[in-house]
Amino acid sequence: MFLSFFLCLLLMTVSENDAAEKIQTFVIPHSHMDVGWVYTVRESMHAYASNMYSSVVEELSRVKSRKFIAVEQEFFRLWWANVASDWHKKQVRQLLQDGRLEFIIGGQVMHDEAVTDVDDAILQLTEGHGFLYETFGVRPRFSWHVDPFGASATTPILFALAGFDAHLISRIDYDLKDDMQKKKKLQFVWRGSPSLMEKQEIFTHTMDQFSYCTPSHLPFSNRSGFYWNGVALFPDPPKDGIYPNMSLPVTKETVEPYAQTMVDNIKQRAQWFKTNHVLWPWGCDKQFYNASVQFINMDVLMKYINTHSDKYGVTVEYATLKDYFQAVHWTNLSWDVRGSKDFLPYSTEPFQAWTGFYASRNVLKGVARRASSLLYAAESLFTRYHITYPDGPVQREWALDKLKALRWAVSEVQHHDGITGTESPKVADMYMQHLIQAMMGAKELLAAIFLLPQSLKSSDDIHHPPQTRPTSENMDFGKVPEQHIIVYNPLAWNISTYINVSVPYAMAVVLDDDGKAVPAQIQQSMESSSEYDLFFIVELGGLQYRKYVVQFPQSHCETASACEATHVARVVKFKRKNVSQWKRTGKTLIPVLNECYKLMFDQETNLLHSITDRIEKRRIRVQQDFWEYEANGDIRSGPISDNYIFTANGLAIPAYKSVAIEIVPGKIVYEIRQYFYREENDKNHTYSVVTRVPVGFQSRLPCHRLEQSYIVGPLDVNRETVFRTRTSLQNNRTLFTDNNGYQMMKRTHKNFVNNTVARNYYPMVRAAYIEDDSSRVMFLSERAHGVASLNQGQLEVMLHRRLWNNMEWNLDYNLTLNDSSVVQPVLWLMVGSTAAISSIYQQEALELQHRPVVMPIDKPQKPWKMGEEFSGPSIQPVVLPQNLHLQTLSIPGWNYSPSHTEHLQNLNSGEERKSEIDFDRILLRITHLYEEGDDPILSKPSTINLKEVMWGIGEVTEVQERSLTGTWNISDLQRWSWKTTESPQKTEETESVCGITKDFNVTISPKEIRTFFIHFK
Repeated sequence: MFLSFFLCLLLMTVSENDAAEKIQTFVIPHSHMDVGWVYTVRESMHAYASNMYSSVVEELSRVKSRKFIAVEQEFFRLWWANVASDWHKKQVRQLLQDGRLEFIIGGQVMHDEAVTDVDDAILQLTEGHGFLYETFGVRPRFSWHVDPFGASATTPILFALAGFDAHLISRIDYDLKDDMQKKKKLQFVWRGSPSLMEKQEIFTHTMDQFSYCTPSHLPFSNRSGFYWNGVALFPDPPKDGIYPNMSLPVTKETVEPYAQTMVDNIKQRAQWFKTNHVLWPWGCDKQFYNASVQFINMDVLMKYINTHSDKYGVTVEYATLKDYFQAVHWTNLSWDVRGSKDFLPYSTEPFQAWTGFYASRNVLKGVARRASSLLYAAESLFTRYHITYPDGPVQREWALDKLKALRWAVSEVQHHDGITGTESPKVADMYMQHLIQAMMGAKELLAAIFLLPQSLKSSDDIHHPPQTRPTSENMDFGKVPEQHIIVYNPLAWNISTYINVSVPYAMAVVLDDDGKAVPAQIQQSMESSSEYDLFFIVELGGLQYRKYVVQFPQSHCETASACEATHVARVVKFKRKNVSQWKRTGKTLIPVLNECYKLMFDQETNLLHSITDRIEKRRIRVQQDFWEYEANGDIRSGPISDNYIFTANGLAIPAYKSVAIEIVPGKIVYEIRQYFYREENDKNHTYSVVTRVPVGFQSRLPCHRLEQSYIVGPLDVNRETVFRTRTSLQNNRTLFTDNNGYQMMKRTHKNFVNNTVARNYYPMVRAAYIEDDSSRVMFLSERAHGVASLNQGQLEVMLHRRLWNNMEWNLDYNLTLNDSSVVQPVLWLMVGSTAAISSIYQQEALELQHRPVVMPIDKPQKPWKMGEEFSGPSIQPVVLPQNLHLQTLSIPGWNYSPSHTEHLQNLNSGEERKSEIDFDRILLRITHLYEEGDDPILSKPSTINLKEVMWGIGEVTEVQERSLTGTWNISDLQRWSWKTTESPQKTEETESVCGITKDFNVTISPKEIRTFFIHFK
């Protein structure tokens, strides 16, 4: 009896060991659906995307073992709203409840990681998550970032803040991935922020060399691998259901070779990971539009493999990403820790450095960021308007529709083939059309808020009682043309700056809303002989707008006090200089001074010669000019550049042979205009740069920012243009660039056997700098560019690219980037000590990104009649400390209960779907701008009282802290904990600053992004 029991136990143990040794394979069905790229969203919906969702839902409903992951929300939301039947919708809800359909990432798109701004990445994630939670009560827990071209260290932080348990990436440098595979280091715990460390760490899985697609090669067939539905057909799906390149069906004759091919691939992949679990992605671009033929064949194949699992040593099962990560998590292994390094730049082979897209389609990059900035302003303005005037004449549903359209457009263009500039021309046009139309709608909303009367009567208007209408003394009212301009500061800081408007008159007087003359400067426009540039100083509190009247005297101005406030600046022209005639440079210098700097321009070259930091009394040699890389367009002659790839065909060469300079001395700004001519005898310049040096007016203007505006293009074909700044700094070719505007990365120059120039390029979203022991030279940007430091003391910014090549793939998809546009980016240049620049650049970058919104209400015309004077609400400022930034203040318009239990009950009863939009729930995000150690004071945790901070808007009555995208009550969020080879470094201070006190105090630590729902009385 005992012997038989022992033998039985032994057999059971052997059986369990056999099972344990088998590779457990998680087959994850998916379809990678680019929101753009080659085809427009409408074309993709018609050709395959609608069919994909319909057929997948139908096939999952037929067989209980089948599963699927859905990623990008834009296509799903369009399908849900316009295509899905009631039956489809019912099935989706059931499949989600059963865990057989899983939403991964859940953002509106799979956003790019190199050139997106952190605010826009959060926006698109919030847009998708809000829809999913409101509609289904689900909250994505895993990422699937399989196609962005390189991986940022900011992205895992955002996903951790959103409540994700694991992160998945794919595209990293080919040689690094190969090394990680060999060492079984493809999985790790990523601590993306040096300040947040383990507080926002996340387990990260790097896909192996096969990436997110199933192997396409079959040794027994020349068809499309494991894609039995073939290749999607554009523009119309075939009526007979027969698609190109459909793989051989699984039959008695083919099942064994299919099984062997799949098992061989599974075993190859298993060698690269620590556990016996293999993630086997089944899908690729534009797949599962005929899910029936897909699943029917895979069902048979998987059953065959499992029936012969002893022979193959492999088991296979349909899975979601949760199934896979849960199995890995249950192993309870300890994982290596990766610090705050990113995976940029990205190369697929020595001559394929994906660094060109950092600068591709510069115009689109600029419009996308301007749209984002306009959205930021419109959100906060409408929020405070609704709180102050809940029954005001601006209809709230109409207003929310305008904001939603712009949220959709800005989210859409963050796609990894959108803002990257790697799409076809028609798709770029689609993004531009959506952005511009939505921006027009947002401007309509702003105009309505500014111009429509509020609940106050006109006689009660605080700013302009009718009897004190602003006008300059003794000016003949009724004869002087005037223009009305509203200026809004969307930032929660007080600002003093200047704005520039174009006017048709040579003289102007600017009056503020108290009737006082404002310091102004007017000068001949650089672009037009019939236009003038009017600069005037604006001083605005946080989230405050003011109204200005610009009057245009047609004769001698009689009122000395008003006219004296405007300085008429004259253009001083200097002799144009040819490069071939340069002799003794540095001999005759022209100084331009303000309180911070002394700039010296060389009359021999017409170039900048040096900048002296007057505060630190340090002089830096600085020369700036335009250079070009000549790209190869013939694949038979060598490596090429295209919209993705930058391949330097030799070193850059100067892009000019002659330079002209004009200087406009002013009392608000000194303007230095430099014109660069490709040839000595050219009449028209190819490039220009305008440097504006704020000279202040009674020391009211910040003097440390030098604004540089460029005009570049149209370029010759196969030219890539850079603006190169050469300095005397000893930086050893080390560069610092930002990760999505969230944190800075140190970029040490690397030497490669091939393609060293291109592989040392990095993305700049908001900032880049070089420094040595004494000084820092920094650029801030309002759109993304590529940057590099290729020589000692040098920093170059790629501003524009125009390329054509004869690669068949590029020609077939029209992806050659023959961009003939003229681009006009803006950079701010700052020079100073490391400590001085470190303390201000974060705020300065945001002041560049979110410059005051300037809205001319009319064109210059006769004055408004007394009774028609516009009025507006009394605007109290909202001001945060310098180290905190009001990242979001908006009315999302969600209608779900903030209680998860109650929301699910409402969904199950159907009540929530019919409920009205909640206009009283305000989404507030505040971020700490500084890293630990950046600044002795500003890097400290900052405590604020939300009730006091928001008093300028209204009385706060309720605050609840939420996850990044608002779907979790932060007290309910419990993320998976992963064991690491390093012990955590938690501090008492970190533990003590979490949460909100009963009287609405909150402490925000370095680099934290805190999200709240707030309600006002």
